Amino acid sequence: MTQVKLTTLTKKGGCGCKIGPSELREVLHTLPETKKDPNLLVGLDTGDDAGVYKLTDDLAIVQTLDFFTPIVDDPYDFGQVAAANALSDVYAMGGTPVTALNIVAFPIFNLDKSILTDILRGASDKVQEAGCNLVGGHSIDDQEPKFGLSVTGTIHPDDIRTNAGAKLGDKLILTKPIGVGISTTALKRGLLTEGEIRRVTAVMATLNKDAAEVMKAYDVHACTDVTGFGLLGHLSEMAAESHQALTIMKDDVPVLSRVRELAEEGVIPGGSKNNLNHVKDVVHFDERLDVIDQIILADAVTSGGLLMSVNPDEASAMIDSLQNKGIDARIIGEVTDGQEGHLYVR
Repeated sequence: MTQVKLTTLTKKGGCGCKIGPSELREVLHTLPETKKDPNLLVGLDTGDDAGVYKLTDDLAIVQTLDFFTPIVDDPYDFGQVAAANALSDVYAMGGTPVTALNIVAFPIFNLDKSILTDILRGASDKVQEAGCNLVGGHSIDDQEPKFGLSVTGTIHPDDIRTNAGAKLGDKLILTKPIGVGISTTALKRGLLTEGEIRRVTAVMATLNKDAAEVMKAYDVHACTDVTGFGLLGHLSEMAAESHQALTIMKDDVPVLSRVRELAEEGVIPGGSKNNLNHVKDVVHFDERLDVIDQIILADAVTSGGLLMSVNPDEASAMIDSLQNKGIDARIIGEVTDGQEGHLYVR
């Protein structure tokens, strides 16, 4: 096993975080409008997890791409996490991943090739666990390692889940704990125990496959996966796209152990601070919640859980089904009266 710590190879000034949604929209809005294709069911118009294109009346393809710099030190684990993260976008849309392509940037002449082998092996194992087919990829020589996947899935055109569609009274269900950004930042600084490293790695490497399969049996009106924009960011997108107001209960949100302690010590990634700043105009916090509470809820996530807006009559049964699959899902809030596109944190 290599002794190289992958997280130390990220260049200073670059964290591998997503470009913020406001900055990205600013860039995209400068591009010329493209001709509307009636078969493009989900494209650039919303902040959804993947694109969807209809091939026939009964078949559409789901397409997504995601890659980033190392957030864990073990190469095999990095491959697993990166693959689970990319596959998650297809699951969030309600699709089934069928093919995947590797995206590799690696300093091939400066690091042992076995490191790259382990990254690719981890990803391959995770892709196989998903029942997906690894069909190739592309690689470049780069001084900063980066890895991810382009994934194509299938879905029936009538069964697409988007981040729009949440209805008044719906319950909000989350299937994984948050605090990943703070935990992985602590990992980079050598502040986590081996047990804590295993725990956060396991959370990130867990596929959303079982959660997505459970979702198909219930009346889910909207879905997304919680990733780089943090829980608050993805909730605010769901509120905006659904033209609804959402309310969550801070104490009902699952958080990884010791996250608050680490945040109080200043172990906070820049992306999480940016996330909180981005939603400041649409999120209303209970006065009892301090800045640490707010940062944790905005913490940037890698390979997070599914966030679903569910028919309130089915929410309890869905929680039981998820927990029977070993998923520690929680009801964290609901769609409520309030200002459209706004989020209320109690």
